Amino acid sequence: MQTLEALSQEARALACGELSPNEAEVARQMQICNGCRYCEGFCAVFPAMTRRLTFASADIHYMANLCHNCGACLHACQYAPPHEFQINVPQAMAKVRGQTYADYAWPTALGTLYKRNGLTLSLALALCLAAFLLLTLQINGTLLTNQTINFYDLFPHNLLVSLFAPVFLFATLALAMGVKRFWQDITPATSGAPLSKPALSEATHDALQLKYLDGGHGDGCNNEDDAFSLSRRRAHHLTFYGFLLCFAATSVATLYHYAFGWVAPYDLPSLPKVLGALGGICMLFGTVGLFKLNLQRHPLHGDAQQKPMDLGFIALLFLTSLSGLLLWLARGTSWLPALLAIHLGIVMALFATLPYNKFAHGIYRTAALLRFAVEKRQPNTLGLGDAA
Repeated sequence: MQTLEALSQEARALACGELSPNEAEVARQMQICNGCRYCEGFCAVFPAMTRRLTFASADIHYMANLCHNCGACLHACQYAPPHEFQINVPQAMAKVRGQTYADYAWPTALGTLYKRNGLTLSLALALCLAAFLLLTLQINGTLLTNQTINFYDLFPHNLLVSLFAPVFLFATLALAMGVKRFWQDITPATSGAPLSKPALSEATHDALQLKYLDGGHGDGCNNEDDAFSLSRRRAHHLTFYGFLLCFAATSVATLYHYAFGWVAPYDLPSLPKVLGALGGICMLFGTVGLFKLNLQRHPLHGDAQQKPMDLGFIALLFLTSLSGLLLWLARGTSWLPALLAIHLGIVMALFATLPYNKFAHGIYRTAALLRFAVEKRQPNTLGLGDAA
């Protein structure tokens, strides 16, 4: 009777326009999961669920971004398809996450466009920008040359700054606007308590370690079947920390240029070169792993709707790392100008699409983990027990 009553309540909410179809499906499944609680120790979603009897839109988007789509609950659930209850939490949460990225994107129209055509848009933008830079070199007569040329002989430093600074600032602004709106919506839904140092420390640890990609037992995720594997966690770590190393290389190079007057390009064993090489290699292997895992993913895990934005981001990261490493190897050859133009075009496309691709997913997930770390430290007003 409780399940039927819950379904009736959510049906009325949907009829009144309070929830979208994807949100209503998550609410329906959470009502049933709340009566079972078998998966309560798997990840942060289920302890957060037990603090709620009903699920408003903000609650649903909060929990959807807590979900790491490890698949553990799907394979453990007695009500999963083909059962009549059709409980598939990873799939339902993935659909809402896709809605989150589009709804909170700034500007919203760009988020919707990328959600539908992420891979095509990413590659087309990279191609157009690279072609523009190649044409610039051709006009200047520096595209085909046998002379040893430095980067700044091809593209002056101030020109590169004028090209990349607006793109970087726009991406930062768009991400900040999106996550600000998300944070403002989920904060009242998660007790409204302010962020504390213990909560910040815990959430940072969980985000950097990708704690909830361990399946709740340390053995890893399910991917193409019900076998456990740490492959997704390792591929994510290689990609994420590779990206951070490359960003650190750029930051150190900027410090070298403006603070010490040391002009690029740099050679081994300089810190920018070491960080960039390590980061490029990590990203290369990480993105290949993510691409392979993405293609092998079981359709019931619900990644189908996110594939365009997933593959678009993976493709740009892979091409960035590959072109960067090839550029390093091409020093002193006639291939340098063309590879530099291609690399810069890809990097510019990567940063231009950051607010709308899978990178934004990491920002929203971190925000959700921060609110979970705050909420779990507050008294459970339902008095129904809290395993967190």
